[in-house]
Amino acid sequence: MILIADSGSTKTDWALIPPTAAANASLFASQGINPVHQDRSVIAGILRQELLPQLNPENVSCVCFYGSGVRPELEPVMVQLLQEAFPQAKQVEAHSDLLGAARALCGHNYGIASILGTGANSCLYDGEAIVQNTPALGYILGDEGSGGVLGKHFLHELYKGVLSENIRAEFEREYSLTMADVVRRVYREPMPNRFLASLAPFIHRHLSDPAVRDLVIDNFRDFFRYNIRPYGHPEMPVSCVGSVAWYFRDQLAEAANAEGFTIGTVLRSPIEGLTKYHVI
Repeated sequence: MILIADSGSTKTDWALIPPTAAANASLFASQGINPVHQDRSVIAGILRQELLPQLNPENVSCVCFYGSGVRPELEPVMVQLLQEAFPQAKQVEAHSDLLGAARALCGHNYGIASILGTGANSCLYDGEAIVQNTPALGYILGDEGSGGVLGKHFLHELYKGVLSENIRAEFEREYSLTMADVVRRVYREPMPNRFLASLAPFIHRHLSDPAVRDLVIDNFRDFFRYNIRPYGHPEMPVSCVGSVAWYFRDQLAEAANAEGFTIGTVLRSPIEGLTKYHVI
């Protein structure tokens, strides 16, 4: 059996599949695993207490883990922890979430793949590995197209008077926030990018407002302009995974067209595409 994982900092999706039958996958979940923010004992505890009780580790012959925070220097750490949890497995791999997104979206084909969720990232992919990557740089210096940057732009226009007073009043009433509260959340509390990205559902519900719609499209146009254009393949469709790409896919397609690109596959989560990649 092949065990595949797609992990973020909050949640890990696991799929246990026979080697030739992706449709028969068994799906599990555990809390998120991120070797940047969690030490070895915490990750080992998650595997031991949350994952292993859901399956028989002796049946697992191959483990392929894709996760946020799995930088090249941390891949050996994740491989060792997974080998300890699955001693019978003959093959154990750990890769970045970006490679997971590329394999889920493009399979074994050459293509451009991207993640548009709380953060954003993209790559040029040769059917097996990443061959070029525009640095994402995070939500302060980059992350164009992400939920974090979308929320940042929304609050900027909300409190600079670009958006209507009605939207401002509704926002502050729904979130029980004042401008001072927003400034505190962004500048003084941890994980401000998650707070900013959490505003995406409110933004989505107000797409009928032209100013809100424009800021969404502008965010995506920046994504194509600064992250996709450097690959030099305007003829190649851009495939995307993540909640922001999924829920704002109409605006994403409009922005792509305005910048001379087209959209390929759009997935909310990569786990289904990864199961197909690993059984073909």
